[in-house]
Amino acid sequence: MSGLSDLIAPEAILPRLLVTSRRQALQIVAETLAKSAGVDPRAAFDAVLIRERLSGTGMGEGVAIPHGPVPGVTRPVGAFARLEPAQDFEALDGRPADLVFMLFAPPDRGADHLKALARVSRFLRRADMREKLRASRGADDLAALIASAERAPGA
Repeated sequence: MSGLSDLIAPEAILPRLLVTSRRQALQIVAETLAKSAGVDPRAAFDAVLIRERLSGTGMGEGVAIPHGPVPGVTRPVGAFARLEPAQDFEALDGRPADLVFMLFAPPDRGADHLKALARVSRFLRRADMREKLRASRGADDLAALIASAERAPGA
């Protein structure tokens, strides 16, 4: 596994997801990613929901990284969504998340799961990347930004 663009298929990028709750956001993003990954949407949503119930996946600065082990996934895969309006993912800074990067990983590959989480976290910790994600206009712009981030210093 090399870069972020290896994690995210273009069809798993949701540039403007209108939602009314965190649960709705999780469900739509999980279903989108499940379809892209070819796994059962209900099982995928349940896995993410179980993890989310343990503790919120808000990272602060308007970012959340919901994730979970999903049966049928053979490698870590991800989806990105920009939420409107931002939703509460229980971040320590109290700020609701508008940038959501969801990850599925094989249940038996914990090390790969952690590496993917670390890669996404490094990318989203960068203020310049968060700003660019928020300013991007569509899925193609977001995909190009994610791909370019792999070549940028500090990625």
